[in-house]
Amino acid sequence: MKSFTRKSIVSTILIGSVVAGSAFTTLPFTMNMNPVASAAANSSFTQFLHENAPGRTIKTSGGLATVTNLSSTVVLVNKKRNLPSTYAPQDLVVPNIPFSFSGSSPKKQMRKVAATAIEKLFAAAKKDGIDLKAVSGYRSYATQKSIFDRNASIKGEAVANKTSARPGQSEHQTGLAMDISSASAGYDLQQSFGNTKEGKWLKANAPKYGFIIRYGKDQEKLTGYSYEPWHVRYVGVYIAGEITSQKLTLEQYLERAK
Repeated sequence: MKSFTRKSIVSTILIGSVVAGSAFTTLPFTMNMNPVASAAANSSFTQFLHENAPGRTIKTSGGLATVTNLSSTVVLVNKKRNLPSTYAPQDLVVPNIPFSFSGSSPKKQMRKVAATAIEKLFAAAKKDGIDLKAVSGYRSYATQKSIFDRNASIKGEAVANKTSARPGQSEHQTGLAMDISSASAGYDLQQSFGNTKEGKWLKANAPKYGFIIRYGKDQEKLTGYSYEPWHVRYVGVYIAGEITSQKLTLEQYLERAK
């Protein structure tokens, strides 16, 4: 994917407004922005990152570190940063994409901004002859607890914590993540999906629609989780492009903001 510099991004595309819960999505612009608009866009984006820096979006109570920017599209959730057990996004919708299972289910849901983006991603895949299906999106705190407890009982807690998140530490609870697979992988969530044509297409094209492969290969020490080529996370087009082209984790990218 083409790497964009901060200068080029503000001169060729319009950055979305910064409001609670909105993304820094990028929209095609037919003419160069004037210097005042460019400066304003650059300043707004810098402020957005500043406000979402890890050190500014955490509070500790009773020994538990909890994130505070719950509605942000770049909310950082990991083994050191927990979501409240009561948190559920208020704008969950079901994207119009194919799923690997039938019937209604909460795990078909995503936050609206991510759902809109994933519809475009799946449309692009179909146009390229790539057959993808969504497997698992939103999960409540209670659902994640059930999943982790089951995995821990089978694999042991230490192993389970490399492949599944503890309750409160799952990106799925944000409504910004989706697990994706294909028939060639048996619609299973296995690392072999990354070697399929569908998995390779997803890795190459997800950033164009605002998604990153959240847990990349050889990034376990940085993310705390094993390689998951099926797990995409919405962060917005520009940020997804920067993270991907610079081979960063979301943690590394956000930690540069002060």
